[in-house]
Formats: sequence, C-alpha cells, structure tokens
Amino acid sequence: MKKLFLSTALATALTGLVAMQTMAPAQAQEPKSGGNMIVTYKDDVATLDPAIGYDWQNWSMIKSVFDGLMDYKPGTTELRPGLAESYEISEDGKAYTFKLRKGVKFHNGREFTADDVLYSLNRVVNPATQSPGQGFFSMIEGYDDAAAGKAATLSGVSATDANTVVIKLSRPDATFLHIMALNFSFIVPKEAVEAAGADFGKKPVGTGAFKLTEWTLGQRLVFEKNADYWISGVPYLDSFTVEVGQEPVVALLRAQKGEIDIPGDGIPPAKFVEVMKDPEQSKNVVEGGQLHTGYVTMNVTKAPFDKVEVRRAVNMAINKDRIIQVINGRAVPATQPLPPSMPGYTKDYKGYAYDQAAAKKLLADAGYADGFETELYVMNTDPNPRIAQAIQQDLKAIGIKAGIKSLAQANVIEAGGAGNAPMIWSGGMAWIADFPDPANFYGPILGCAGAVEGGWNWSKYCSEDLDKKAAEADSIVDPAKADERLAKWSEIYTKVMEDAPWAPVFNEQRFTLKSARMGGDDALYVDPVSIPVNYDYVYIKE
Repeated sequence: MKKLFLSTALATALTGLVAMQTMAPAQAQEPKSGGNMIVTYKDDVATLDPAIGYDWQNWSMIKSVFDGLMDYKPGTTELRPGLAESYEISEDGKAYTFKLRKGVKFHNGREFTADDVLYSLNRVVNPATQSPGQGFFSMIEGYDDAAAGKAATLSGVSATDANTVVIKLSRPDATFLHIMALNFSFIVPKEAVEAAGADFGKKPVGTGAFKLTEWTLGQRLVFEKNADYWISGVPYLDSFTVEVGQEPVVALLRAQKGEIDIPGDGIPPAKFVEVMKDPEQSKNVVEGGQLHTGYVTMNVTKAPFDKVEVRRAVNMAINKDRIIQVINGRAVPATQPLPPSMPGYTKDYKGYAYDQAAAKKLLADAGYADGFETELYVMNTDPNPRIAQAIQQDLKAIGIKAGIKSLAQANVIEAGGAGNAPMIWSGGMAWIADFPDPANFYGPILGCAGAVEGGWNWSKYCSEDLDKKAAEADSIVDPAKADERLAKWSEIYTKVMEDAPWAPVFNEQRFTLKSARMGGDDALYVDPVSIPVNYDYVYIKE
C-alpha cells in the first residue's frame, strides 16, 4: 500500500498535538475566546441526527456537534483529515485504511474508537434508519445487501484494532473521501443512539466543537463549547444560540438594532437593495459563491428539443444579465453546469453568447424558422415565476412561444421526473452540491442513471460515452493526480454544453449579514459547506 496524504504540509504535521494545532486556520487578527453568538431562523430545526438531517439549515449545526473521518479546511472546498489522523489508499484504489486520532472523546466522556466508525456507517446504510443519505455509500463492498436489509453490516468495513479502520470499495471512486466528510458519515456513539431511540435527533451526542445543552421547541437551541474538543483552542465562542420562529424581516430589524448576530435566513429579497445601498449595513455583508447553478432543462427525448440546434438556440436566446436584475443582482451569469466555486470549473470557457440573430438562424437550420409552441414549468414561489416570465419574453423574441405552468414544487419535480415537462426552470429546486466535487453535479442530474422515471435528470439527457468518461475520471483516486482528474471533468462538462441539454442561467451568490462585533475571516461567513456560517471558527471581537 502507498501512503497518500492530502498535502505535503499535512503529511509532515499530522501527528499528535502538532496536527491539532495546525487544524485551525490562520486569521487576519488573533481570534478572541468567549461570548455567545445569536443566530435566527424562521423555521424550527427538524433534527440534529447526522444520518437523517438533510437541509441547509441544520447541516451547519450538525457539523458543529459531530465529526467525520474527513473534513474541509474552513471556508474552502479543500479536503483535510478529521477524526482520521491519516489514511492510506491501496494501489488499486479500492481499499482505504484510516488511522484514527487517539484521545478523542464523545460529549458523554467516552473515548472514540474504530467500533464507533463501523457502527455509524452500518447505521446510515441500514434501511431501518431511513437515511436520505443511504445511496452515497453505494461504492462500499456489501452495500447492496446491507441497504436491502439482507445483511446487518457492510462487508467492506472492518477494524484491525481500536484505532484502525479499513474500508473496501467495490470500485475505485475518487469521491469517496468527500463522502467520508459528508454529514451522513459523521460518527455517533451506539449507547447514546440506543438510549435516546427516535429522539436522538433531539438529544445528539458527538465529538464536535459544540454540544447541544438546550432545545426548547419553537423557541431556541443552545450550543455550548466542548471544552474537551480535540482541536486545540477551538471553538472560540463559549456558545451560540439559534432562535427560531423569527420572520426574516423581523430578524433583519433585530440585526440592525444589534440584538442578533446572524439572520440565518439571509437578507429578505424585498430589503436587499436597501441594505446594500446603506454603507453602514453593507460593510457588514459578506458575499461569496455557492455550489449552485440555476438552469433551464430541455427534454431531449421529445421534439423539438431532440434537435441540438434548438437547444443551442435557447441557450443563445436568454439574456442572463437581465434575469439577474430580476433578483437584484444576487447572482453571476452561468456559462456551464458547474458553479465557479466548484473544483473542475472551466474558468476560460465562455459558454453561449446572448445572440438573438444567431439563435433564430439555428432554429431555421433545425426546420423551425417560424418558431414553435412549448411549455415552461416553474415552481410557484417568488421570484421564480418572475424569472420564468423573463425567460418567456426572451424565447418569444426568437419565435418560441412558451406557456408558463406555475405549480407547487412537488408537482414540478413530479413532471420533471416523469419526463412530461418540455422545459423546466430549476429555480427553488436548483442543484446545490451535496459535496464539493464535480461528480456530484453530473450523476444525479446529467448522467444516464438520473434520466429514469422519477430521476432528477429532467432533460432525460443520457450519453453513454460521457458516463464512461465520468467513471474513468472518478477512478483516479490518487490525490496527487487531482488536477488530471479535474481536467477530465472539465472536458466532460464542455461536451455537455456542446450537446446543450441545459441552458445554465446563473450561479447564486451568498450574502451573509453579520453584526459588527463578529470576527473571523470573511470566508467563514460564506463557507461553501457550512451555511450560513462556520460556527467553529468565528469569534466575537469585543
């Protein structure tokens, strides 16, 4: 076996206390310890069980209560070891050996061991758990039997001693380390899960930087600092409080008065321009990219979208800058399926230019000189109908008469999965990556596996050649060859754009309003894997 670390720097540092001290990122000023931060949300939190929780609101809280074998460098998409001090990958890329950190303790005081890793992974795959993340683990040996309830455990997961876990895969998969950093793979103690039963999501016990000490339903959650946290000096806050039942407009008013630190639901759209034009408020707004793309799908299996010229014409007809104005400039124009924040994004790729004359010519070349009629499905919550109307106007300018079908989210998803929708504006349902890897934007929404009844590939686009190239890219598991792998993904997405099953429209930006007393690098407030903020590393300056 060859030992592969995430970076040369980490390879020289990942031992004992030295490793722990290097985990905290360098910041512009020395972080201060102490204090309580207040965050608000409109809705209550559903669960803090890492095997169950699957929405943007609870994921960051779960990340602060639990840890996984892998993690991300704060504020980035760069992988780093978590509860695993180091790892080795076999020559064939199908076996991972994780050396676990010693001395890490759960919030209940018990020391973390390899048995906890085995229990946690088996639990998330067990159908009785009903985890929405079960499918992420399909590359592990024995998954099919475990997921079907035919086996109690994953045959590919074992422990050679209390501090060593071996995970064998059925195929090489470069996304595997990302899966080990995903919330669904976070480590839980068996005794706490069994004691709490169905209430474990309300009584979570992990190894994370914070532990839940109060949950008053409909009012607040209080997370207090884990004094025994395995990363030295972290977290900086003594606690943070999540207040729920707060309307976003009310939360904004409270933030303006200095009563809260972060409005978790963001700046209300109706107040966005006002806030950004006020120098005193805008100086406390942090902007950053998201792992998000908003796009129009075209069903390639049905006329007229079975002709690539028509699909390219749609791409050239849409005035992306004007559509971004509809949402007050809270996005950047998209040129490709991947967002700019995603590894593998092709920076020099320009996509399709806005060119109505060229679009009309393409329609004529396809035999639709007089245009055609179609339907554009859209989720019926603002601003999506307004965006759809802008797209409708752009299409009309080149001869395409698109009737708008504004429906509830579930109905749009159903129509897309069934293949009944000629076109769909994805807004409100647009893809936000589960983890920062280009593969996560392909398989579910552009690959052949997603182009099935009920799948999320609403364009029903299926290229067996690209599926093969995607599998080849993901078989490159050596981190030292990451650039080679990303180059292959860049080629795949460029070919997707040639086939044009989508018209990418924009990549939403995140705008986090924070109080003036909050410190920490801006990247922590627009962390691509922690929304709205990376709780573990921010601090109070006062």
